[in-house]
Amino acid sequence: MSDFSRRDILALAASVGAASAFSIPASAQQGPGPAAHQMPIPADAPRITMLVHPRMVMQDLVGPMTVFDILRCRIDLVWKDRTPVSTELGIPVTPTKTFAEADEAPDVLFVPGGLLGTIDCMNDPEVMDFLRQRGEKAKWVTAICTGVLTLAATGLLKDYDATANWVHADLLPLMGVRRVNKRVVKDRNRMTGAGVTAGLDFGLALAAELRGEDAARRVQLVLEYAPEPPFDGGTPEKEPEQAAALRARTPMMRQQIEQAAEAAGKRLGI
Repeated sequence: MSDFSRRDILALAASVGAASAFSIPASAQQGPGPAAHQMPIPADAPRITMLVHPRMVMQDLVGPMTVFDILRCRIDLVWKDRTPVSTELGIPVTPTKTFAEADEAPDVLFVPGGLLGTIDCMNDPEVMDFLRQRGEKAKWVTAICTGVLTLAATGLLKDYDATANWVHADLLPLMGVRRVNKRVVKDRNRMTGAGVTAGLDFGLALAAELRGEDAARRVQLVLEYAPEPPFDGGTPEKEPEQAAALRARTPMMRQQIEQAAEAAGKRLGI
């Protein structure tokens, strides 16, 4: 068997847990882990509540979720109801629990991004209340990409260090958050990740907190996560002209996310 074939099979095996949550109807599964592995999740497995929302970026969810699945966590995909939610790829994601059914005090509360969905969530009192209630009791309160702005709008990141997608991370201080320009930021029991691909870095960092460094290293090896990007770019510091052009492309969306952040700041008394 060729090296490529072995890598391909390994990647498929590693991702099957995450894929199962999208291919198996919610009514037919007991959460992504058991459905994928056909074996019981350990009794002491960390309980992960992952918000899913319409107009979400799918990779924001799938990257961390794959790490948590290999780590043998108990994963719930949570939304207001069990109606499949849309993603930017046109692939719907089916929630496994409703807000009412979600754990009262999960080990991890996680929020993904997706700019349009983020704006909707920041302006939705039901979403804000759910995240605030669960976040006040969760052991870890986490998010990546623009999902960090959603989390910030609840007040759960007030007076904490955090990072977010570089395009809109400058809005975090409007909601009382200390912005840190890093790929993954941990401040006490808050952990945040930057843009989409930082989800894997975030997931592995959190895995080490949940199950120890050795367990996290095993997950990294299973995923063969040793990135070698084809270009020396990917940050606004390395690509300033591209970054400026990208910022200028969506002025209306920028205005909407600014307004949502300002409104959240007012609600939080900032």
